[in-house]
Amino acid sequence: MAYWLIKSEPFKYSWEKFQQEGRTFWDGVRNYQARNNLKAMKEGDLLFWYHSNEGMEIVGIAKLVKEAYQDPTTTDPAWVVVDVAPYKKLNKPVTLAQVKANPSLSQMALVRLGRLSVQPVTEDEWHIVMDMAETEG
Repeated sequence: MAYWLIKSEPFKYSWEKFQQEGRTFWDGVRNYQARNNLKAMKEGDLLFWYHSNEGMEIVGIAKLVKEAYQDPTTTDPAWVVVDVAPYKKLNKPVTLAQVKANPSLSQMALVRLGRLSVQPVTEDEWHIVMDMAETEG
């Protein structure tokens, strides 16, 4: 299993809306590095859900339920989507400021590649953030 982080602006699509809907496809990615990350995801991978612009915090965990396929919002074959479902809400959101303040997370993509909307997360980073969120598994 691999770990990832996906970003959503809460006024466009919040964690709460995602939980209500129960499943969505992750579309609108128009950055090649982010697209390649979508293509690398495998069913069962876990993804941190990060509220960008407003809040700027990791609030939940999604699970990949369908691997990359053609983005239905475009006819351009270069772009793909994945399907994700809610897995777990974090007990405590973890803010970007908290991530940046933790020396063990200084190499995390969220710190180094702030604008990238789909990012890998190492296993060590995952566990550190989960501890910060006071959330199990």
